[in-house]
Amino acid sequence: MRQLLPLALLGGLIGCSSQPGNPDGIWINQPVIDSAREGGSLRETLLAHGPNLEWRIDSQRGSATYSNGFELGEGRLIQQKADTWSVDFDGGLQESLSLDDDELTQAGSGSGPQQEFRKPGIAVAADAPPGSSFERALYDAYLGGTWKIREGQGQGGLVIFHPDGQVEGLPGTDRYALCLAGDCAAMAGDHDSIWLQQGQQGSPWLFERDGDELRIQEAVNRAQFDEVPEYHPGRQAWLLERD
Repeated sequence: MRQLLPLALLGGLIGCSSQPGNPDGIWINQPVIDSAREGGSLRETLLAHGPNLEWRIDSQRGSATYSNGFELGEGRLIQQKADTWSVDFDGGLQESLSLDDDELTQAGSGSGPQQEFRKPGIAVAADAPPGSSFERALYDAYLGGTWKIREGQGQGGLVIFHPDGQVEGLPGTDRYALCLAGDCAAMAGDHDSIWLQQGQQGSPWLFERDGDELRIQEAVNRAQFDEVPEYHPGRQAWLLERD
């Protein structure tokens, strides 16, 4: 099996940018970002253009690490040609990466389709957890701008979702996180999920994005107390519209 690591472990791997012909640095899944900017279903966007969301490459150490929003896979980077590398994982699995100017391509394989990656436009700290560059770009593309509360508590007020996960103007909330993969996605089923938090207290909510409208709904758990949660849309808490 591939060596999978919790996302918090490899925070300080790479913060440098690459030179021409050099794959080193951080690369994010640009088609996901572009599709998210159109304002549709985040879940469908991730399914269409994922599963990998970010690569971190260090040719000096011979390592390449991908993030899919839930886990990391760390492999051994081996140069095959001037602009092509293989990434070998424990268990005999392998991915192929190629560099063409400012685009890194992951070839299609048994683990997924061909995927395209570019350098992030938003810089993160060198010790930021893996996946942070992709998340900042996604949050900016998907929720950037100013939103007005059309319905719900705080009606008429303005809400700003910052790309670092802070939120202003949404009553009872100062942090948020979009669900990208893993347990939160499994528990939400066909729905998009967002975590809203104030201080140390938070909970999952479901949402629907349709262009410049964002509906945030209570997440109602229909599973039994001894089962894995199964969330379905409940009461609408807010209707936001991008100004």
